[in-house]
This record gives sequence, C-alpha cells and structure tokens, in this order.
Amino acid sequence: MGCDRNCGLITGAVIGAVLAVFGGILMPVGDLLIKKTIKKEVVLAEGTTAFKNWVTTGTEVYRQFWIFDVQNPEEVMVNSTNVKVKQVGPYTYRVRYLSKENITHDPLSNTVSFVQPNGAIFEPSLSVGSENDTFTVLNLAVAAAAHLYPNPFVQAVLNSFIKKSKSSLFQRRSVRELLWGYTDPFLTLVPYPISRTVGVFYPYNDTADGVYKVFNGKDDINKVAIIDTYKGKRTLGYWPSYCDMINGTDAATFPPFVEKTRVLQFFSSDICRSIYAVFGAELDLKGISVFRFILPPKAFASPIQNPENHCFCTDPEISNNCTFYGLLDISKCKEGKPVIISLPHFLHASPEIRETIEGLNPDEEEHSTYLDVEPITGFTLRFAKRLQVNILVKQSKKIDVLKRLTRNYIVPILWLNETGTVGDEKAEMFKSQVTGKIKLLGIVEMTLLGVGVVLFVAFMISYCACRSMRTK
Repeated sequence: MGCDRNCGLITGAVIGAVLAVFGGILMPVGDLLIKKTIKKEVVLAEGTTAFKNWVTTGTEVYRQFWIFDVQNPEEVMVNSTNVKVKQVGPYTYRVRYLSKENITHDPLSNTVSFVQPNGAIFEPSLSVGSENDTFTVLNLAVAAAAHLYPNPFVQAVLNSFIKKSKSSLFQRRSVRELLWGYTDPFLTLVPYPISRTVGVFYPYNDTADGVYKVFNGKDDINKVAIIDTYKGKRTLGYWPSYCDMINGTDAATFPPFVEKTRVLQFFSSDICRSIYAVFGAELDLKGISVFRFILPPKAFASPIQNPENHCFCTDPEISNNCTFYGLLDISKCKEGKPVIISLPHFLHASPEIRETIEGLNPDEEEHSTYLDVEPITGFTLRFAKRLQVNILVKQSKKIDVLKRLTRNYIVPILWLNETGTVGDEKAEMFKSQVTGKIKLLGIVEMTLLGVGVVLFVAFMISYCACRSMRTK
C-alpha cells in the first residue's frame, strides 16, 4: 500500500515535471512557428495574405478636404492686411479604391513593380455640401506668375494678360474646380505652350502614380514592401543630396515584428519626399493590439534643427535664412510653382508664419499624422495623413494685383485628411487567422507550464508529508 502510494506520488511529480518542461520547450518552438508563419504570409507573392491586401486594399480610404475661404480679398490687395480665412468642410472623396496595375514580378531581384491608379469619388453623405459650393480662394495662376517669371519685362507682359482676362489675386471657384482643375482665363491668353488648366491636384483622375518597384521580402523579410525605385530612380532627382533619397515603404505595410524603438520610414509622392514616424502609444483597435506611430515635429523642423531638411529651404528671404520651421518648399518637384506643404493650420510651425494669416487654430489631436501598425505582421490597420497646401505670394511692381503688397504671404489653400480604418469583417478575419492563433498558442504554452508546475509542487509536498509521517 505504502509502495503504491509512493509510486503514485512520484508518478504525479514526474508528470508535472514533464508538463512543465514541455510547456517550457513549447514556448520557443511556438515562437519559431509563429515567426515562420508570419514570414510566409507577409511576403508579396501570389497567394499570401499580404499580397491579397496589397493588390487591392480591404480598407475604405477617404480623403477629406477643408477649404480656406478668404474673407477680405480686397483689403489684402489694397492695404496688404492680414489674410482672414474661414475653413469650410469636410468635402469627402473615396480614394485608393482601384487595384494596382501592371504588376510584374522579378524573381532575380526579388522585386515586384506596379503602378497605382488614381481616382476620386465624391461622397455627398460624408460632406457638408456639394462639389459645386464656391469659395473665395487665391488665384493660383496669378499668384504663381511672379514666382515663375521674375524678369520685370516678362512680368509686365503677363500683367497685360491678367488685366485683359479681368483676373485678380483672388477668385471664386467651386470645390470641384479648385481640387481637380479648371480652365484659367488668364492662361488662355498667354501665347506660350503651357497648360491652361489649373487645380491643386490636377491632373488626378485617370492618372497613375508610379512606376514603383518594391522588394517582395522572399530573400530578406526585413526588406518586404520597401521601395527600390520610383519612376525608375532611387532618388527623386530634384535635390542632389539626402533629401532626394527614396526610403521606406508606401506606409500601407512595413517589415514584420515591429518594435517600439523602430523608426518607420515611408515615401509620400504627395510631398515629394520620404519621411518617418516614431512610436507614440500602444492602443486597442477592434480587439487588436496596435502601435501608434506619429509624425514628429522634427520631420518639419528647420535645417538648423534637422539638417536632413536643408533641401526644402530654397528661399532664404521667406524662411528667415532657413530658421523658420514647419514648412516644406516642394516647388522643385511642382515645376517651379511656389507650393509649400505644412501640417494643417501650421501646426508645429514657427509663430511668425501665422502672423499674416487670421482664423487658424492648430490642434495636435485634429491635425497630426499617425499610423496604427499591428506589430507582428507590420500591417497598417488605421492611419490619418494630414497635410496643408499653401502658396507663396510675393510682391511685384510690374503686376498690378501684386504691386500694393508690402510683404510676402504664405497663403493656405486647403488642408486634407486622408484616413482609413480596417473594417469590422477584416478585423475579425485578422484576429481569427493571425492574432487569435498566436493568443491561443500562448495560452496553451502558459497553461501547460502552469499546470505542470502546480502538479509537480503539489505532489512533491504530498510526498514529503508522506515521508514525514512514515518516519514518525
């Protein structure tokens, strides 16, 4: 009887020890299985989860616009007063709904090339009005004339066309015209081979962004989705320096196993540059743990604060010898047009920049850019890209509508919020196929380890108690 009892206790202790050991062994083995599965599914190859969502995004992406309606155009032109603006919006369009095209795999270089077709569908139910709503905005063609043609004689000639077309520094335009293009009356009179159509995003519909060539990750998972070339180049070709480099992905996905210390590099053709985001917080998105990466103020810092931005300071007069921050001059990639990018309402910009504009209220939560990335796969499950488009306006003695200006202006035209969030169905599928399995494996590992330890301890205590009683 005593022998049987001892054998039972010993057997129980052995079983507990085996369970504990098995649980301990299963943990690293499970981690290896997880990594192997993830590495297989995030590669950009036919049949993988990543490829399916990469070709056609499963997330509805919207681009919202807020238009800056100028309240005092005559006062600005006559007395060079501050520009008073009132934002109106959002006017919402669905974008990025078209699948990638011309997808070509190159097994030798482990890359895949493609173009991203552009299209925008107006969403009335998500907008404050119709595309035909009109606003008083800067005259894009007239404002750019002095910047594009600094020669006094040429400016005098252009002035005659401006007067003949009855154009002014400000104009009334509809949302559709301002965004997607309109025939400018001033430019139609210019006897030079130039485009007569003007618009902040013209041309857009029925065009394509690319060609992009990205790494598929087959040979190195840490390179998956990272851009190799854009339009056949590894640099943009506008600035002969670091600013020209095309770094990172397109922000839709990143190499897997993202850590909080990682700096996420991504390229945006909207601002003609690569930029980066840093870890901000850990959040729960529809039951999925995500890391929020934010665009830091340093990304728009002055060249003195961030030398990487020295290419975007092209006018020492406007930038106060490159000491102003919060602005990116992208005129070199906009055919010389004086386009300046900032965060909405000049968030994180030098206070002096807002001195000539009234009606702006920068807000960190409303106007900052972020990416919510699932850290195991590297997939971006929610994002908000927020930018403001501004035009530099300079005084000119030869152009009547500019001659009374006594200072330069950086006039905001509009700001946009391009946003997308993984849908409920996609989130459930993601949890069941990815995070759910990982959690289940983790629970099994910890349960085996825990039960094994408890059994081992319990039986050892019983065994010691039994031995103690027999001794007595």
